Amino acid sequence: MAEKYYIDWANFHQDVKLLAQKIKSSGEYNKIIAISRGGLLPAGILAYELDIRNSQAINISSYDNNERREDDEIELDCNVGEVDGKTLIVDDLSDTGRTFRLVKKLYPQAKYAAVYSKPKGRKDVDICASELPDKWIVFPWDVE
Repeated sequence: MAEKYYIDWANFHQDVKLLAQKIKSSGEYNKIIAISRGGLLPAGILAYELDIRNSQAINISSYDNNERREDDEIELDCNVGEVDGKTLIVDDLSDTGRTFRLVKKLYPQAKYAAVYSKPKGRKDVDICASELPDKWIVFPWDVE
């Protein structure tokens, strides 16, 4: 089993607020698109922190339980309307950057934000709150 890195609710919320500050410093945005499911919670918090009411979601499934799907097996469901440079696309983690690369093919003009990134995924996000070690990340909603 891979070594695990645990994040609790308090640290997660603090890191999303840090991400909000970094986003505020990078420009103005009028739309948030969460990458479901991991991006739903941070996108909701960011919507309040940044006072953005236009919030939507892209449904993408690159993992089936803990098994990684191949690119041609990934389901991508998005009907988010117009996306431009004032649109934030948000996820909880950029692990390898693969999810962001897939979405960027559809929306290259958006700004990409993740609460956390690992070394391999850092180059695929524009803004992140914190870089994490290359371990299996256990989010507070994953704890049994």
